[in-house]
Amino acid sequence: MRHDGRDQYLDVPGARLRFRDTGAGCAVILLHGWTLGLEMWDLQAAALAQEFRVVRFDRRGFGLSTGTASVIDDAGDVTALCTHLGIRRAALVGMSQGSRVAVRTALTQAALIGSLVLDGPSPGIIDPIAPDPDLALDQFRQLAQRDGIEAFRRRWAQHPMTHLRTREPRTRALLDGLLARYRGEDLLQTPEPGLSTAALPPLESIAQPTLIICGAFDVPSRRKTAAVLAQRLPSVELFQVADAGHLANLDNPSVYNAALLRFLRRHAFSAN
Repeated sequence: MRHDGRDQYLDVPGARLRFRDTGAGCAVILLHGWTLGLEMWDLQAAALAQEFRVVRFDRRGFGLSTGTASVIDDAGDVTALCTHLGIRRAALVGMSQGSRVAVRTALTQAALIGSLVLDGPSPGIIDPIAPDPDLALDQFRQLAQRDGIEAFRRRWAQHPMTHLRTREPRTRALLDGLLARYRGEDLLQTPEPGLSTAALPPLESIAQPTLIICGAFDVPSRRKTAAVLAQRLPSVELFQVADAGHLANLDNPSVYNAALLRFLRRHAFSAN
């Protein structure tokens, strides 16, 4: 059965999630990064849905989903969405902050996740307590609270992590629309407590095949995290996307999509 990709909604404790379900076959779940939404995956969903069932959703507090942003709750939402859709095993693709959700889900729901893709992985995967050297959240929070969310949006649009190398007008318009939709509620509220990994299994216990993707011009902290994870995870491949920054899937979608497809054709197995 092929799925049509229209907007759907799922009520979960504390939030209403918008999601899209496209294609047919082995399930692939796409997790967007901070300040973004499910549309960031438009070019990937179109390519992957020729061979796979592609599920993507606005994480709580982002896009058109309600609720308070939370990496912990996001991991639970992945499970709830899979239960709702009858998915018993899935490949999980997490970009930037979404990579933290992907890793947490793999560590807490190992039987659900058949393989992982970590794109521009967050340093929070390694040390969730330490400040991110390339993402000054406290400064952004102060800016948003002092001068409003529009001031934050203007500053964030100039940040290296949102800089696009591509000159494709439609891609630039897509990113502009995503950033304009970001409500900034997580900046205006009390920040989520530091996520201790003490109660989680170690990263080395992730046995699922894992692909780590990083743009050749991504920020240093993401490239460093990718290298560390490539050393620590037991079954891992590392792929660098040429002529791409942090938003590698938008900067160079043809190369990015080809890498995803090569990996998923080998490691996305149906259990639905």
